[in-house]
Amino acid sequence: MQQFDPEILKNLYLPPADSHKGDNGRLLLVGGSHLFHAASLWALTAASRIVDMVFYASVPENNQIGQNAKQEFRNGIVIFRDDLESYAKEADCIVIGPGMERTNDEFRITNKELSLEKINKLENEGEQTYFLTKYLLEKFSDKKWVIDAGALQMMELEWFKKLQGNIIITPHQQEFERVFKLKPTSQNVERMARELGIVILLKGQTDTVCSPKKCIEISGGNAGMTKGGTGDVLAGLVGGLACKNDLFLSAVAGSYFNKKAGDVLYKKVGPFFNASDLANEIPGVMKEELDL
Repeated sequence: MQQFDPEILKNLYLPPADSHKGDNGRLLLVGGSHLFHAASLWALTAASRIVDMVFYASVPENNQIGQNAKQEFRNGIVIFRDDLESYAKEADCIVIGPGMERTNDEFRITNKELSLEKINKLENEGEQTYFLTKYLLEKFSDKKWVIDAGALQMMELEWFKKLQGNIIITPHQQEFERVFKLKPTSQNVERMARELGIVILLKGQTDTVCSPKKCIEISGGNAGMTKGGTGDVLAGLVGGLACKNDLFLSAVAGSYFNKKAGDVLYKKVGPFFNASDLANEIPGVMKEELDL
């Protein structure tokens, strides 16, 4: 297990001076629910600072929140879930899960196949999470993916193997245990990354990031990072980076920037900051760390 070396950040893509709108990444963000309004918006805020375009798809009331907050992502487009396929084709990376609900496992035994139109009409939002995630992963297995929160908790193990190594997952300790039925140790993270051909960013006091070939530990963070939404900020940040970077590098850099921003905030205000503060601190940290 390697320790984080800041030299790895030199490999990150930086927008060229002569680039045009769209050259520096297009991200599709699928998230939110009637219960969890803000989660996907925190992910959106972080991602919109990284890429040129964020396509944001949530439940109707969250779409309206996004529209009202348009000044926060001027280069973004709020879309309906019925239009997901056309925007998924344009996206360099897809983030799914922040703020989405999960449900029990009983309905899975039906093994039914649903159209996108039928999925979007499901009344049980946890069931909708399951089938929407399954549908999009099968339809766009060639895309880069960041799978988080509700979508991650509804994943079937065999889905991972169909993604051609194009996936980052961002579990906290309990989510890792729920998905893999294993204790969230660094050895188990390394094992599952290797066996499934994926990148795993296990969140904790020390983050563990493993690809099938290598692992890095990133320390940092503080008591303020326990606030709800900081993981959603991380998912959006990692997704934004993944649009133009290698997935392992994106996960490592996202973990580092997220923790570093939390530590900068702690020096200013102690643990008394929230997810919005964290998302707003990240651009300054990136500028300093990338020596821009």
